[in-house]
This record gives sequence, C-alpha cells and structure tokens, in this order.
Amino acid sequence: MSLSNKIDFAVVIMADNANPNGDPLNGNRPRTTSEGLGEISDVAIKRKIRNRLQDEGESIFVQMDERSDDGARSLTDRMNAFLKTLSAADRKQKKVVFDNVCARWMDVRSFGQVFAFKKGDDTDAVSLGVRGPVSIQSAFSVQPIAIDDVQITKSVNSETTDTDKKSSDTMGMKYRVSGRAVYRTYGSISTQLAERTGFSDEDAEKIKNALLTLFENDESSARPAGSMEVLKVVWFTHNSKYGQYSSAKVHRAVSVDPEGNVSVNTESIPGLQHEILDGR
Repeated sequence: MSLSNKIDFAVVIMADNANPNGDPLNGNRPRTTSEGLGEISDVAIKRKIRNRLQDEGESIFVQMDERSDDGARSLTDRMNAFLKTLSAADRKQKKVVFDNVCARWMDVRSFGQVFAFKKGDDTDAVSLGVRGPVSIQSAFSVQPIAIDDVQITKSVNSETTDTDKKSSDTMGMKYRVSGRAVYRTYGSISTQLAERTGFSDEDAEKIKNALLTLFENDESSARPAGSMEVLKVVWFTHNSKYGQYSSAKVHRAVSVDPEGNVSVNTESIPGLQHEILDGR
C-alpha cells in the first residue's frame, strides 16, 4: 500500500558552537550563503536520515564506508550482489529491477537513485533512474552567522623530525558557528511518486522519526555530543493525495524566530492538519 495523503514538513535545528556542515572548498569552514546565512546542504541532511534509518534496522543502499553492513566496498558491488539474487530473465527487465530495488532499499524508494552500472561477472548492465517521493531542501539559518576560527596544536609530531621541536604539521585549524544558531529546512512527500516506488504510510512515519532524532549517533570533533539538536518538526498531513495547498504555501505558513520558537499561520492554510513535535 502506498502513501495515502500528501505530506509537507518543516524541521528546526539548533547548532551550539558546532560546525553543522563543513565546506570542503573553503577549508571545511561552516557553509554560508552570499548573505552570510549558515547552510546545511540537503545531501548532508539525507545522509543523516539514511544513518538513522540504518540504525533502526532498515536496508540502505547508499551507506557510508565505515557503516557498511553487508561488506560491499562500493555501490556497484552492492548492486551487482543484489542483481545476482534475480534470475537472468528478470535482470533484463527494467520494471522488475525497478520494483525490486525499491522494495529492497528504503532510501531508494524514499529519495530515489540513479543506477548506471557496468556489466559485472555474472550480471547484466543496469541503467535506470528512480525518482523518490521524499524531497528535502537545504537548511538555512534564521539570521546571519559568525564563525570562530580556532587554532589547534597536536601533542605529537605526525612525522619523525631531526630535532625535538614540533614540526609544522602539529598546527591546525577548527571552525565552528559562534554561539547558537537556528536553522530551518522544509520538505514534502509526493503521493504520485510514492505510488511508483511503493513508499507507504509506514515509511513516512519512519522518515518522521528519523527527522526527530536526526543527530543521534552523529557526534564528531566538529559536532560534539549535544551541540546539534532538532528543536521542532512540523508535520502537515493533507486530506487528499494531491494536497489541499501547494508545498510553497504550506512552508510559508511556518515562522521560526532566532530563538527557535515555531508558529504556524493556520489562517493561510485553513483546514490543513498539522502537529508540532519536539525533537528527541
């Protein structure tokens, strides 16, 4: 059974002296827009959702190398191993492969995936695209952020030197958002695309729970435990498959202040069911 009704949602995130999403093209400093707003990319948010779903026992196709639970060393290896479970006749039918990859991996039936893999030893070439029903925007801070540049010193040389002095590689930099900053992001779940991938109401609940616990098991030196927090998730459930209002109108009804307080302008979206949930 696929998704019953269209869903829209908003997520409010607090960063407290942390680097929510480093920019590799800018020395791993926290991402910012040209207007000075902090940014967390949609790719980073989806990565955290995948990790949370995997923690809950869901099968995930795009896994991090250090979190691989099937021994596959690449997406190609994972896909080829899966194709070997299908018959030779089924591997040649894109519709059969499409249905099977969506049933097998939750992130595929949620976010979609492009499969363009060469022929393996015992498999046929695969080239197909899956459009997922769950779309998520990048998160942007409510106000411009300030960034702290912190110089760090390692206690030991990385390489042996001829002297007892510390070498230059013992010096480094860390970057973080100065103080507390509130970010907000929006998303939606399409019933039309859910029908194609088999994404269900149960899957939608799993996505909701992943959003509520987005930063569990995500600790790092850039994001120490407790420095990243989901404050609120606003979950809108329309009364039909096609929705009472456009996603843009629903998202505009959500207001977030610099302290992370959330309000919904119900007058602009009368009759639309919603719940405001605390992050866990």
